[in-house]
Amino acid sequence: MGRAVRKLRVLVLAHPDLVPPESLAGHPAEEVNRWKTEFNVVKTLRKLGHEVRVLGVQYELLPIRQTVAEWHPHIVFNLLEEFHSISEFDAHVVSYLDLLKVPHTGCNPRGLTITRDKALSKKIAAYHRIRIPRFATFPRRRRWRRPSDLRYPLIVKSLTEEASLGISQASIVRSDDELRERVAFVHTRIESDAIAEEYIEGRELYVGAIGNERITVLPAWELLFENLPPGAVPIATAHVKHNPRYQEERGIFQQEAADLPEALVDRIQRTTRRLYRLLHITGYARIDYRLREDGELFFLEANPNPEIAPGEEFASAAASAGIEYPELLQKILNLGLRASRW
Repeated sequence: MGRAVRKLRVLVLAHPDLVPPESLAGHPAEEVNRWKTEFNVVKTLRKLGHEVRVLGVQYELLPIRQTVAEWHPHIVFNLLEEFHSISEFDAHVVSYLDLLKVPHTGCNPRGLTITRDKALSKKIAAYHRIRIPRFATFPRRRRWRRPSDLRYPLIVKSLTEEASLGISQASIVRSDDELRERVAFVHTRIESDAIAEEYIEGRELYVGAIGNERITVLPAWELLFENLPPGAVPIATAHVKHNPRYQEERGIFQQEAADLPEALVDRIQRTTRRLYRLLHITGYARIDYRLREDGELFFLEANPNPEIAPGEEFASAAASAGIEYPELLQKILNLGLRASRW
């Protein structure tokens, strides 16, 4: 990595079920897949020479305060995606770190709150003339009707959940009856408001970015499907995202997006920087797009603090840009320290 790295006390926050063991020995691949990010972050930070403690956090903030008071970490590496089993509460934990005046990695509370709401982030993008699919939201415990200008096929998702939670082939709907059924599924099974947006047939692109004021956009990454069942559409379902056996069976993989014209690459980079700033993102994030066959680019959603395990989209794109994994984690730490006002 070149120059010597300042040795830091790093407190890693993770879900208690994802606190990694010291070694992979004796753990089956399916189990390792659940906490691979936490394991690789902790292992790599220690290899960089940092002193690392891992704290499982889910229902109480007091352990954070106690650890900060007793150990005085230089920075918190935030790997939490929920608190009290509620995904929207992740921003509150980051706000608490700010109240404690502890530097932390990743996005600030405002950016987390804005991007958590897929409709809000789409409205901001559309206001600034960034192309989005037509969409409508369907709140729980309210009557609703499909707007007449919202045309099938649609894809129905949770308004606030990430990681493809609740997304399957049944999320693509082609009639009012199917829409009602899928919205009800999101309301009752995911316990979330729903959003339905027009399904854009095309390529699924993921574009990573890292920075605070100065933003580096990583090469566009693409999700590819070689062996989908007849009638299936190429979307990032929960199985596609998180089931290695299904990925192998269906020939699902990701790689750097090929054959993108230079003008389109430039437009993707400019749009990603704009969205990063418009949505108040800091640290690092992944912006998801659909690229239609005619070259039209549609913004789908923004994901601050995305999956950063080696081999996943963000770390792979960083490596393609010449940023190897240890350097990537050190950059994330440095950005957190620079973002701190204390």
